[in-house]
Amino acid sequence: MKHMLRINRCMSKAQKAHADDAEKSGIPIKATMELMSREVGGRENLGFLDKDYRNYIHKKRKTNMEKGDAGAILQYFQKVQLDDSSFFYAMQLDEDDMITNIFWADSRSISDYRLFGDVVCFDTTYRTNEYGRPFAPFVGVNHHKQTIIFGAALLYDETAKSFKWLFETFLSAMSEKQPKTILTDQSAAMASAILEVFPETSHRLCVWHIYQNAAKNLSHVFHGSKEFAHDFSTCVYDHEDVNEWLLAWNHMLDKYSLKGNKWLKEIFELREKWALVYGRSTFTADMKSTQRSECMNNVLKKYLKPKHNLLRFFEHYERVLVDRRYEELVADFKMLQTTPVLLLSVEMLRHGVEVYTPEVFKLFQEEYKRILDYNIYKVGKSEMTTEYKVSYIGKSQEHLVKFEASTEKVNCSCLKFTFVGILCAHAMKVLDKKNVKRIPSQYILNRWRRDAKAKSITSYNGFGIHDNPKESMGKRYNHLCRNFREIASFAAEHGKLTEYVDQCSIDMLKGLEEIKTNLFCGNQHVDRVVEQTNSATPLVTGVKRKATVGRPRNRLKDPLERKRQKTSTKASARRQITMQEIDFASGGSQVQQIVGHEEQVHIDAFSQDQELGS
Repeated sequence: MKHMLRINRCMSKAQKAHADDAEKSGIPIKATMELMSREVGGRENLGFLDKDYRNYIHKKRKTNMEKGDAGAILQYFQKVQLDDSSFFYAMQLDEDDMITNIFWADSRSISDYRLFGDVVCFDTTYRTNEYGRPFAPFVGVNHHKQTIIFGAALLYDETAKSFKWLFETFLSAMSEKQPKTILTDQSAAMASAILEVFPETSHRLCVWHIYQNAAKNLSHVFHGSKEFAHDFSTCVYDHEDVNEWLLAWNHMLDKYSLKGNKWLKEIFELREKWALVYGRSTFTADMKSTQRSECMNNVLKKYLKPKHNLLRFFEHYERVLVDRRYEELVADFKMLQTTPVLLLSVEMLRHGVEVYTPEVFKLFQEEYKRILDYNIYKVGKSEMTTEYKVSYIGKSQEHLVKFEASTEKVNCSCLKFTFVGILCAHAMKVLDKKNVKRIPSQYILNRWRRDAKAKSITSYNGFGIHDNPKESMGKRYNHLCRNFREIASFAAEHGKLTEYVDQCSIDMLKGLEEIKTNLFCGNQHVDRVVEQTNSATPLVTGVKRKATVGRPRNRLKDPLERKRQKTSTKASARRQITMQEIDFASGGSQVQQIVGHEEQVHIDAFSQDQELGS
């Protein structure tokens, strides 16, 4: 009973830290209390009661509310920047100094973009916070074919002006590197901004959104015919010739009496942005899959809830990053510990398993397996090039493959290497016939290699760090960690490699001590770490809210989901409620922005006891 007396109840700093971590991880209070109780052998040994725990959590939340969303967000960004000096954030303000748009990306996201930012998928269909703002992540795919995040934004609205600011800010964070391809949902405002900001980028429409819109506008056809889904899919993915595609499209319109359908007329005008027959010459890293955006939406739904205020939203967004990156770490470990099974013991596959990650090798091996069922015959020959026709047994479709013996250059009419980045079965059939037993080096993309990140080690001088006297210790530390992580990963593959790195480390430490002694003779520092305050930052008065009526509280559901929900509601309640969303345009011009990047920021009156809670 003594543990219940007020005088004996107190949460230690360690217990408070435990509570903070649980709160940020989204673990319920009850579950956290049970776990902490088990760790000390029962609740009587905790030193506090359930209500003490709840009071602590509620007090922290109240403190954050008193700061206001704007102040809490700024303090959160500055705190993150202290830990990650390459962390980038930007806020756009209106004439009343209200926050309209926000973009942020940490150093790992920026580094990933440098390696895998050739293709970017941008989606604004998810609402995950109490402000009802569109959450817009920039995502891509890594060498394991896993979804990775390059950065994220919370937008006030989806106007061309907001998109233009966001894309320009994204480019600034990514050292002005434009992606080769960007995949988005259908939006005239977005398309206009992309054309202006990304002139070198190919803009494609995400097939997942095309299917969602098709389900909405052609629901009667999908439900009325089992064949329509197949025919529509054929128009999206199949055909290598534009004229053949046009014939197939018109045949589909005639077959299902859809020539007058308004939506089909609209997407026909945009056909060059979604039909694969027009996009085979555009690299997409195989992100044409309809599952990529859907998968990301499911991930976000698991972590981000509409009830979250903005501060809790940012903290839970960190969980998304941590878990996605842990999945990559697991994939790296499995890649080092296991070897994919070869369907055939041939040199081409042995070479493939040496250079490709397991997921990419799986695609490569599937392509190679198909060459056993292909026919091949020569159709032409010149001084440099031999032409072949390749066709699948029992199929009339033929693929034209050109082979240049002197350079081992092979081109196929299907253009699979161009838009996916691995050789197609037709090309490998010709290589096999010409006794080319290993993958020509020009057809091994670095982004698909097992050592894609090991090859990313860059020199200190490469970033121009020597030229910047204000460069922080944090940035140098992050730079070195990235490089040494790749060295450790490579050296761990074999005992001899590990011994070599161990010896090099000992020698390196001795050398560093000598250099340090010479650098810091007396009490003078050659290169001081400079901390700067953000005193020049405009005063932020708050986060601008959108005036809405019946706004959606989460992801915009696809038409089939809404149809199932309406049917269920009608069956149980015998009534149907329709919700409408009314978005009002921004009242004034957006004229200011706050940007934080690559600077060590000092936060006054900030201590561990005042650490932000969720």
